[in-house]
Amino acid sequence: MDKHKALGRGLDTLLPSRQPSAAPPQPVVHSGEAIHQLAVELIDRNPYQTRSHVDETALQELADSIKATGVLQPITVRAVPDGRFQLIAGERRWLASQIAGKPTVPSIVRQVSNEQAMEMTIIENLQREDLNPIEQARAFDRLSREFGLTQEQISLRTGKERSSVANFVRLLRLPEAVQTWIAGGQLSFGHAKALMGLDSPEAMVKIGGRSVERSFTVRQTEDAVADWMHHPEPNAKLKEELRALQIDPNVKEAQRQLERGLGVRVTIKDRNGRGKILLEYNSLEDFDRIIEFFSGK
Repeated sequence: MDKHKALGRGLDTLLPSRQPSAAPPQPVVHSGEAIHQLAVELIDRNPYQTRSHVDETALQELADSIKATGVLQPITVRAVPDGRFQLIAGERRWLASQIAGKPTVPSIVRQVSNEQAMEMTIIENLQREDLNPIEQARAFDRLSREFGLTQEQISLRTGKERSSVANFVRLLRLPEAVQTWIAGGQLSFGHAKALMGLDSPEAMVKIGGRSVERSFTVRQTEDAVADWMHHPEPNAKLKEELRALQIDPNVKEAQRQLERGLGVRVTIKDRNGRGKILLEYNSLEDFDRIIEFFSGK
């Protein structure tokens, strides 16, 4: 019998009849740091978050993964008044946990200052390459303006070259339209550097818009900049083109209607629902017609 038992154990070892069930994945435990299961509704978004755009498709994929296997990497938070917590790192995991219907999320609670919280947020995003160039530029700018850090100090704390930090911050000098194209991925950092060689915001918008419309490579944009520097378009013509490009379609249609009704040139300058309407008349007949129009005669 003993001999049969020994043989049986040997066969079981060589040819197991039942595979052991796989253990469910566990959150990654950081040495010396306690992980707490915090209610998702007690956690507030990080006011220092530098990422302004979240890929909804990727977020849903993460939520599906969390629904199946849970959150494998804890988020990092800090305690704030009224028994609540503020995110430091892990916003996507927190958002995806809510989408997945998880009541709690594994969290590491740290005691950090505003400056430390912002640094940790920026560094995490930089390490994960989650930020577009404009978001990085704004993050570096906030560290400089709000916490008084020099570019050298920012370089040391983020691991970026000082010259790289300086180049990112320079992006914020570009016109708003160009910044929007960069943030949206229509123009790259290389395109931006080429455009910064131009001497006017109008030229930057003009060449930047042309690069977007024609899907220029960085080299093609550099060539366009060089050509502009040698053969700039007349300033008046350029400003007129830019003015037409920047008018809201609804405002533009209102201008057309007024021009048809009044028979004079109309310019509407609108900014967030406030502005002015400029009427240009060339004769007393034009003037009288405008007065009659608005007086209802």
